[in-house]
Amino acid sequence: MTAISPDIDSPKSQVSSQVSRGMWLTAAAIIAAMTILRIIYASALDLRTDEAYYWTWSKELQLCFLDHPPMIAWFIRLGTALFGDTNLGVRFAGILAMGVMQVLLADIARRVTHDARAVILAVLLPEAALYYGLLMAKVAPDVAAIPFALGMIWALVRVAESDDGRWWLAAGLFGGLAVLSKFTVVMLLPAVAAFLLVPSWRGRWLGSPYPWLAALIALVAFSPVLIWNVQHDWASFRFQFVRATAPHDFSLRTLGDYIGLQFGQVGFVLLPVTLTALTLTAWRGYRRREPVDILLSTAVLVPFLYFLWKSFTLRIGDTWPMFMWPIGFAAVAINIAKLQQDGASDWFIRSTMRWARIAVVSGIAMVVLIFLYYVAAPWNFLGRTDPIGAEAGYQQVAARVEQELDKTGASWIATSDYRTYAMMRWFFRGRVPVVQINERARFMGFRDPGMDLIAGHAGLYVAREPDNTGPLLAGTTARREPLGMVERSWRGRVMDSYALGKLTGWTPELSPPPDSPLYQWRWLAGDLEATPRA
Repeated sequence: MTAISPDIDSPKSQVSSQVSRGMWLTAAAIIAAMTILRIIYASALDLRTDEAYYWTWSKELQLCFLDHPPMIAWFIRLGTALFGDTNLGVRFAGILAMGVMQVLLADIARRVTHDARAVILAVLLPEAALYYGLLMAKVAPDVAAIPFALGMIWALVRVAESDDGRWWLAAGLFGGLAVLSKFTVVMLLPAVAAFLLVPSWRGRWLGSPYPWLAALIALVAFSPVLIWNVQHDWASFRFQFVRATAPHDFSLRTLGDYIGLQFGQVGFVLLPVTLTALTLTAWRGYRRREPVDILLSTAVLVPFLYFLWKSFTLRIGDTWPMFMWPIGFAAVAINIAKLQQDGASDWFIRSTMRWARIAVVSGIAMVVLIFLYYVAAPWNFLGRTDPIGAEAGYQQVAARVEQELDKTGASWIATSDYRTYAMMRWFFRGRVPVVQINERARFMGFRDPGMDLIAGHAGLYVAREPDNTGPLLAGTTARREPLGMVERSWRGRVMDSYALGKLTGWTPELSPPPDSPLYQWRWLAGDLEATPRA
């Protein structure tokens, strides 16, 4: 017995143990430091316009919204219940989602490889990507989708590991919640189908009730969106269909934007490392019919290539691919361990590990530098194109609006775009009713903003230049008295100008008929080039 037992007290074993403890302590210290960094970032930076817009959703009891499913509103409701209507309260759930994502990545890597180094790499890779290391502190529907999408992948890994069909039920629940967060998560369905159909077990699982029950559970979890759409003439589905199928001109610029965005948000080193690992994982998985390799590679490569194809004619949103890259990080960590198990050449394994380490170190350094630039630096290197600065400075507009409310006696605020509407809601926090007078399709089912303070009272119209020159009010009885301009600036650079005016003689209609120019959102009205501003 003694002859075949490992000598756990040998110097070699002690060194391995010490290295392992050192690696865990280093990883834990990095994660703790980066979490503190995200909390500071979330607390210090003003909300962006979309974040404030989603915050307005959290004040409504809706099953769905025209633009997106409801999960992001529920996430924000959780954070503000804990920390109030503060920057951190709005963004807290994103920070929590980052932690959940890392726990799931760690367990996926552990179960597939049983290698501590793969586990550590899996949890550090998101810290090295700007998408996650910093921008998980920026709330968006995609952030809400990430833990559920990854939870579905984790449950399917448990199916492959345990051969227990009950994990299909968990996968169905997580999948339904993921789509309840963001419609684009349906692009994971080809990966689930390949996981089910390509390996040799397909006959057994197709004859089992578990995958079919999983689909039913996913449908039940998604049912709030279905119920809302039945009540509102399938509005959000029609909106997304028009958005996805709208004709656009071929453009190399939008292709370059998409590719450049992935390099910037994932990492100039980490992106090629991840794509290489996914390619190797796909080759291994489909050649050997290995379920987990098939699942991981297909879950990223299919949406990545779809977005690549669409980017020839459409600007891909900066957050749209967020749900897929954590799955790719799991593939990176697992691929390194499997290369060793497969007997790959030593130089290839060393090269792969070296590039993974470079990706982690360089990526975290870049995330920290960008954090310091936005939190501590006084400069504006990008001018009006800065993605944070372009949406900063609304407190200047709100301060001027408050002055004009006092001077004119106006009792409510009117806007003509959802960004200004959201920021006025955010800064006034219910003290003054705020109404976006157009695009009323966005606000189906919303509560009365305070019509007793609107009907028969003067309002203050706030319109971003040059929107204030449009014919929006021409068909109404409104009389507008110009009150001047206010500029919104960030670090010494003017980002936008707004025209202020006093509105009298008109009460906005909160629920105009669908054929009204004040009802339709831009996509529904045919403005198919509508995209977020820089």
